[in-house]
Amino acid sequence: METAPSRLRGKASWLINKTSLHAHRLITEGLSPIDARGYHFAILAALEEYGPASQASLSQRCGIDRSDTVAMVNELAEQKLVVRAPDPDDRRRNVITMTPEGRRRLDQLDAVLGEVQRDLLAPLSPADRERLVDLLGRVLDHHTRSTDRRDGG
Repeated sequence: METAPSRLRGKASWLINKTSLHAHRLITEGLSPIDARGYHFAILAALEEYGPASQASLSQRCGIDRSDTVAMVNELAEQKLVVRAPDPDDRRRNVITMTPEGRRRLDQLDAVLGEVQRDLLAPLSPADRERLVDLLGRVLDHHTRSTDRRDGG
């Protein structure tokens, strides 16, 4: 494959997009042998960190479209990794809780995704990896706050 023009390689947006495509492929390849998806990890991680939550809350915290969240929660419930129960404060909504099997699955997914991260960032030193994650987190946080302000949040 030929090298992309330097004007493209000099644009962070282009580099992030191309790297994202590789990351998505590596995640899919890493998780598919264990019949999992990246969304599964995101939802289980949110439940572990924040505790039981509504599907709407999970959708917001994970940055997943609500309809996709419903589908992913259905998959996790079928695998007995989460349970769905009526919210005692609002019977119109459900509260999602991670099961002990879900905690074990989260650890398994975390290990697989750790390998994916090492593969994706192989050319970087551990310090450079940490710095990259920090920088990308700052960029994302900035744009998330900007979007929240525009949306009235």
